[in-house]
Amino acid sequence: MKQFTLLLAIALISFYSCAQQEPSKVSAETPVKINYVTEVVVPELDIPWGMEFLPDGSMLITEKAGTLIHFKDDKKTIINGLPEVYVRGQGGLMDIKLHPDYKNNGWIYFSYASAEGEDEGGNTAIMRAKLNGNTVTNVEHLYKGVPNTKKGQHWGSRLEFDNEGHLYFSIGDRGNRDVNPQDITKDGGKIYRLHADGSIPEDNPFTDNKNAKQAIFSYGHRNPQGMALHPKTGKIWVNEHGPKGGDEINIVEKGKNYGWPVISYGINYSGTKFTEITEKEGMQQPLFYWVPSIAPSGMAFPTSSNYPDWEGSVLVGSLKFEYLERLVLKNNKVVKREKLFEGLGRFRDIKQAPDGYLYAAVEGLGIVKIVPDSF
Repeated sequence: MKQFTLLLAIALISFYSCAQQEPSKVSAETPVKINYVTEVVVPELDIPWGMEFLPDGSMLITEKAGTLIHFKDDKKTIINGLPEVYVRGQGGLMDIKLHPDYKNNGWIYFSYASAEGEDEGGNTAIMRAKLNGNTVTNVEHLYKGVPNTKKGQHWGSRLEFDNEGHLYFSIGDRGNRDVNPQDITKDGGKIYRLHADGSIPEDNPFTDNKNAKQAIFSYGHRNPQGMALHPKTGKIWVNEHGPKGGDEINIVEKGKNYGWPVISYGINYSGTKFTEITEKEGMQQPLFYWVPSIAPSGMAFPTSSNYPDWEGSVLVGSLKFEYLERLVLKNNKVVKREKLFEGLGRFRDIKQAPDGYLYAAVEGLGIVKIVPDSF
């Protein structure tokens, strides 16, 4: 009898244990899968490079050719007052970013190709201004890469603020890979950090080196065209173009060297090698790299309840293959890739707006809103 009672007790414990564990097991193994579609909200744009959303729900859009557009109530208005934009190759009017406290101070930040300076050609410049009606005013020039060059490639250039109010921006190597990226006394191939007013933070990594460009925060980059603040860690993430293969995602760390062109997972466009190594002590490994290259541009972390099955992902636009890529992350490692909206066009930028929806800038099409299929 005692043995029977013991066996019955064991059986009951096992039953209730399984009954309590089963629901969580089912929930974990059956994630929600939602289909999404795009709808054009701002049509007929050529190369919309960057976009921002004003507190009233309207949108500011930069066109690479040098035009700043205010889109409100289904109407496009050209904004006047920008400095002259040097349009050459990949350079022109590029990114745009509102100050985190825009509602109170009204500052808007721009990256653009500028011919200002002694040498012929141009380089990436950063400015801020305020919007007064259909005109930008209070223009302040914060940074200008030197020297100018007539080369048309690798201008960067994204803008992002961290949680402490620092402004980060990228300048590509400007087509001079063997000189600029590894030399902290030269502009190009760098991520930079400034205070919002353009002054240099005292704790920038190279402020004790009088010969260094003291705005530099990290170096050894090729051409970062995507930049985003991680919503949980507060770290700045970038994606950057490699050569033929070797596009990368990197988490930007203070004073770190990201290796270009000493180490790379890519080769020359001609098919020849320019380096034999992919790793070297003192140089950072990418969080992720693409072979073949997708030509990444724009980057966003979906956090809205409008995209419940995209939580824990990062979105990256592909210029080369004309799709939006979703990379599923686990402990800062990519565990899955998904191609979205293939054939829609060259995804130049991707951003989550204050309304909780994702918007993408697609060349030759315009600004599209990403919505659930049943929307």
